[in-house]
Amino acid sequence: MAYSGNLFVVSAPSGAGKSSLVKALMEVDARVRPSISHTTRAPRGQEIEGREYFFVSDAAFDALAAADGFLEWAQVHGNRYGTSRAGIEAHMAAGHDVVLEIDWQGALQIRQRFAGAILIFVLPPSLDELRARLLRRGEDAPETIALRLQNAERELAQAERFDYVIINAVFECALFDLKAIVHAQRLRYAAQRRERAETFGALGIA
Repeated sequence: MAYSGNLFVVSAPSGAGKSSLVKALMEVDARVRPSISHTTRAPRGQEIEGREYFFVSDAAFDALAAADGFLEWAQVHGNRYGTSRAGIEAHMAAGHDVVLEIDWQGALQIRQRFAGAILIFVLPPSLDELRARLLRRGEDAPETIALRLQNAERELAQAERFDYVIINAVFECALFDLKAIVHAQRLRYAAQRRERAETFGALGIA
């Protein structure tokens, strides 16, 4: 199926700052819609049901997966996360750009379903800084932080499989880079022809 909107998929090791970047992007770009994943983990910090995630039981997650309700799902840090098929398709069919925050495994699954998906990987400036951010966040037990750091080394090796890489050393610079990627995709020929059909027609290139 052809969709009018773009699908941006953002992945990163835990603590690299992808959630903060995506949140800031949506605050300054009204054309971007979030994709809210389902997860079997419990809420943490100030997370709210239906805003950051849909928090579901293992049984409910199993039922959705069995009904082919997920475009992708993966187990991360002992919990499962899944992307709603209906939610993504509805936004894109309406011409909205969708930004999706998922791990690298899910991102590659999305690419198989949506060949035109734009995959973006966010890197921390160093492993030491990644560790410091996880500690400053103060949301995870020491053993959870140790697991996240252990997984980060494997996750970082997947960056080469993505279309774009953003190094989040200075937040404002990383946000600028993310906005630049989104804007550039909207200037691609197919997107411009779709958005500005009247202009293309008047120029005889429709």
